[in-house]
Amino acid sequence: MIPPPGTVGAVDVRGGGPGTHETDALDPTTLVPTVDAVTLTGGSAFGLASAGGVQQWCLEQGLGFPAGPPQDPTSILVPIVPAAAVFDLGRGGDLSARPDFSLGYQAASSASTTTARGVIGAGTGALAARGLLKGGIGTASRELPGGVVVGALAVLNSMGSPLDTATGGLLGTAFVPPGLPRPPLPSSAENEFFLRDLAAATAPPPANTTLAVVATNAVLDPARTRRTATAAHDGLARSLAPVHTLLDGDTVFALATGAIEVDFPTIVAIQTAAADAVMLAVMDAVLAADGVDQSAFGGVAVPSYRDRFPSFTF
Repeated sequence: MIPPPGTVGAVDVRGGGPGTHETDALDPTTLVPTVDAVTLTGGSAFGLASAGGVQQWCLEQGLGFPAGPPQDPTSILVPIVPAAAVFDLGRGGDLSARPDFSLGYQAASSASTTTARGVIGAGTGALAARGLLKGGIGTASRELPGGVVVGALAVLNSMGSPLDTATGGLLGTAFVPPGLPRPPLPSSAENEFFLRDLAAATAPPPANTTLAVVATNAVLDPARTRRTATAAHDGLARSLAPVHTLLDGDTVFALATGAIEVDFPTIVAIQTAAADAVMLAVMDAVLAADGVDQSAFGGVAVPSYRDRFPSFTF
């Protein structure tokens, strides 16, 4: 993700098994308040190498923190590129297949304003619900008065389930804001089959992680941007159960591009919308993902939500 120059960045890490890079630099008390890019990747800690490729691309575009001598500070630029990774090693059958420097550079150079959803990018090997559902990438946004927008992108790769076990419906459905469509419930018989498989999945996957980036065009200082990231974690708690476990590295980044000045009540509304947007993005990830079958290559075969609940229409 390549935000406009001068974008303030923050992060809140809640999971017990995170894989992150440069997150300490986003503390509100540190030197640099802005970020040049945010990298979400697969490959666990190995995949964090892809942030180096994004950093190189940013450098070539003249982006970065000026660290040169006083007479020429821009003679040395250090792009600030925080990153976080999901655990998906071996799910395609090849343990050595993971993002690297070159893939990060390629991703940055091909970045666009159109975000792909589903089984792509960091969501390629993502799973959910103890490995019983295919995860992926989802997006959502909320509009506030005065032209303020809060958008979110989520990479769903959770140990927890995004489903209400009583109904098979999406767990976040009860929290969908008024005025937005609520996904209907699937067949109860289909849910019984899912619950049977869930009960049999006694051993949780060893590592998971759901990642999110929430962004607004409002002016926020580093501390308020950090508080927005913290509030956005409520969106994960509404849409996944359990969440923030020792087997998840749940991490939420927040970005404020600074295009619109806002008053204090709007800042609170932005934080509320951040939680809504992340929750809706997780729900979107569930619905956008397609099932995969990599068993012929020694990988996983995992159905999507729509595969498991064919009666669902939305």
